[in-house]
Amino acid sequence: MKAFKYSYAFLLLVFVLPFTACNDTEDGSFVAPITIYEKIQGNWTVTSVKQVDEIAKANSQTPSEMILTDQFNFSGFTISLSVDESNQPTSYKVGGSAPKLFASEGYWDLVYPYPNTDGTASTINLYSDAAKSKKTGTLDIMAIPGSTKVLELKLTRKTKGVPFTSYIYQLAPVNK
Repeated sequence: MKAFKYSYAFLLLVFVLPFTACNDTEDGSFVAPITIYEKIQGNWTVTSVKQVDEIAKANSQTPSEMILTDQFNFSGFTISLSVDESNQPTSYKVGGSAPKLFASEGYWDLVYPYPNTDGTASTINLYSDAAKSKKTGTLDIMAIPGSTKVLELKLTRKTKGVPFTSYIYQLAPVNK
């Protein structure tokens, strides 16, 4: 009798348990991944501007950095990064009376619309024409808004491919 109970329990396990996992689970509908365009589009105002002497930094000389926020009217610096209805980049415009370190208006896009998996900075290409054929400069994205609403852009000046000075803009959203 005891053997019958164990046999019955074993048969129940063998024949019933495999069918308990046969129901379909609804995974929801597909949602496109969030792009960097969605995170950085809009109006931004400067909270800090830092100039970095790349040669002094490479040679461990001090001072290698200088805060420019309260100098040369950088405190009024703004940038607007526009996108179309499908979150594709269109134009950009710089406001304020800070020194023009890059073109004050034009068009933009990213080298790659998602964060780089190797941890390197994403790059914004700046253009003078809507066809995006005449590149005027690049900005590296050092910090992407996420848990903190900070956008950090880095403009690096080079001569013969060697960086000699960089400007790091920390920006906060204007209307977010």
